[in-house]
Amino acid sequence: MSYNIFLDNQKIGNSHLEKADAPMGVVSGKINFTEVDLDYNYFSNYCKKNSIKTDESKEDKFISTQIIPALKVYNSKEVEIKGIGCYIEGIDSEEFEINIIGIPYPLYEEEFPQHVNEYRESFK
Repeated sequence: MSYNIFLDNQKIGNSHLEKADAPMGVVSGKINFTEVDLDYNYFSNYCKKNSIKTDESKEDKFISTQIIPALKVYNSKEVEIKGIGCYIEGIDSEEFEINIIGIPYPLYEEEFPQHVNEYRESFK
């Protein structure tokens, strides 16, 4: 399933949210951007402008943001996947990922049954 990613109510891309930490209510995945100019400089400037703390390396063009309040993720039914918050991390020469942390149950289990099943299967 593909999830749409919005920043300041503007679609910036989508993700399959293919990675997870089910017990923690966390999902993450590669961002497939709709705009080619969304890169390290864009996110670094956005975070500075909006007083969002980051860990950065200008030399490597790496960034890991804190939670970005205006970053939202929606499923195909246009329901927001709400947790504690979303953040972005990545490097220009590789890829950027979105992370959603603290998604409560039962929403997590309803939206990401494959991740819950993978976790349960790991104990068998």
